[in-house]
Amino acid sequence: MKLFQTEYVVEDGWSDELPEWNSAQTLVLVFASPEYKNEAPLWEALQAQYADSVIVGCSTAGEIIGDMVNDNSAVVQVVQFDSTQLKKVSTDVAMNSAFAVGETLASQLAGADLQGVLVLSEGLNINGSELAKGFNQALPDVAITGGLAGDTTNFGETWVYDGENAASNTVVAIGFYGLAVQFTHGSKGGWDIFGPERMVTKSSGSELYEVDGRPALELYKEYLGELAKDLPASGLLFPLALLGIADEAIVRTVLAVNEETQSMTFAGDVPEGTTVQLMRANFDRLIVGAENAAEQASAELDDVPVLAIAVSCIGRKLILKARIDEEVESTMDAFPEDSQQIGFYSYGELSPDSQSVCRLFNQTMTLTLISEG
Repeated sequence: MKLFQTEYVVEDGWSDELPEWNSAQTLVLVFASPEYKNEAPLWEALQAQYADSVIVGCSTAGEIIGDMVNDNSAVVQVVQFDSTQLKKVSTDVAMNSAFAVGETLASQLAGADLQGVLVLSEGLNINGSELAKGFNQALPDVAITGGLAGDTTNFGETWVYDGENAASNTVVAIGFYGLAVQFTHGSKGGWDIFGPERMVTKSSGSELYEVDGRPALELYKEYLGELAKDLPASGLLFPLALLGIADEAIVRTVLAVNEETQSMTFAGDVPEGTTVQLMRANFDRLIVGAENAAEQASAELDDVPVLAIAVSCIGRKLILKARIDEEVESTMDAFPEDSQQIGFYSYGELSPDSQSVCRLFNQTMTLTLISEG
């Protein structure tokens, strides 16, 4: 397995010349600032250089390359596998339910030697929990990881690149096949729970209407105080913990608010009857959480270079601010020599839980490590 990464910036072009690794066993990952959706020189260069390869990507709330975090750029990872086979499938979210999208794409990827699936999804117009359930339904014994595209803190439009176009309402998935490929994962948070436990008394899917019989938005605004005027972006600083669903709290991030109904839209399901608590940041624990995710993902790896695909939540980026590089530095330190890391800040992370069931997470650092043994 050969690894190469570079950056593209509108004003400067490419930081390094793209390698001539075009093949059916070459994967090209592109994570780019939202405004790069129609940046023709970027996409035309990749299509010309890697006509026979698998090219996928998405918009971000920040780009990760190595031990650095960028804004207003495109980061590109090229991987040429020795024996691993790749298969790409994609579909339009607007035509189907999130569950059906996940189940359909997973069914198209199913195979006896499928080792893992990487998913890049539309970030706003989809229920990430249902998407994960659909993939689990068709591929119950396969590791499924990935993330939901971002749009900085604008919450306006996200897009996914499927090899031909960068478009909204798209989900793309890549299957990795063969006995040589190692596909491992880790996902950790680092937020503190505070305030009383409360009960979700009215919700529908990812729409939260009432908590303890009170309008959800009204209650959230009480906690946010002056920050309430900046919703939904300020809601990223105070995610919601869902208790009792898994071994650890499942975290949900706010995507939108509705003043008329006093409701809130989260990135995934907030089921009625669930016990919830608010969360707030702990700077040091966020960094430790990233370290723990890297240790979890690399625990069973052979001592060979890996490709680390990092998907971290935009909420972590807003909290860490100038310390944001510490998060990705801490993960890089855990990987074997000559490994490379690429990734993005997202509106949601997909990763297996402790029971190997893929779930939508928020406010985590989620890592997918890929290597050939």
